Amino acid sequence: MNVLPPPEAKAAYVEQMFARIARGYDRVNRVMTFGLDQGWRRKVVEYVAPPVHGRALDVGTGTGDFLIELAAWAREGLVVGVDFTVPMMQAGQPKIADLAQSGRAAFVAGDALQLPFPDNTFDAITTGFVLRNVTDIPAALREMYRVARPGATMACLEVARPRHPLLRWGHRIYFEHVVPWIGALLGGDRRAYTYLPQSARAFPPPDDLAAMMREAGWSHVFYRLYGLGAVAIHVGAKKM
Repeated sequence: MNVLPPPEAKAAYVEQMFARIARGYDRVNRVMTFGLDQGWRRKVVEYVAPPVHGRALDVGTGTGDFLIELAAWAREGLVVGVDFTVPMMQAGQPKIADLAQSGRAAFVAGDALQLPFPDNTFDAITTGFVLRNVTDIPAALREMYRVARPGATMACLEVARPRHPLLRWGHRIYFEHVVPWIGALLGGDRRAYTYLPQSARAFPPPDDLAAMMREAGWSHVFYRLYGLGAVAIHVGAKKM
């Protein structure tokens, strides 16, 4: 069953899909990654290392998991999560309530391809499992570069495919046949979690994504594989 929408319908499809699964999103994520997704997020934040008084942005923030980790570094700064699916941010509001009340965190509705922020605003930028959902990956990378301050670091957490043939086979079986049923049982939406592996299969491999980052202006680009090669963290910096 192919559930990938045509390019011209992708943005609306993705927004409606995440609106449907918002309430169960965190629960399904924890189960299908065996709880590893939280550790991957912490590693991403370690790579960007937001300064204590700095401003940090999470693009495609969803329910705001990254904001908690970013705020632990930017203890006297501001962390902002931007997403174009409002129900996802509404589901995450209790998670950041204390930080928001103290003025240290905020959700903002916006599109990754047209970020609603001035140039040179943020000291650190994160994004997790988002780029495979945008309609123009290079444009999203350029937008993040635009709003980053000179010297800022960006880190991207995304799906990858294990390089070892046996691991790749096992990963495909799990991702394409087991994950949709987990989504159906815990999130009530098998179609959404069928889209997940199909969108991952169409996503550029790590070397290609690194090249896209360089073309968007990011320097000192590198990536590391985690989860037996099932995910990659890409890191880049904006020149001073």
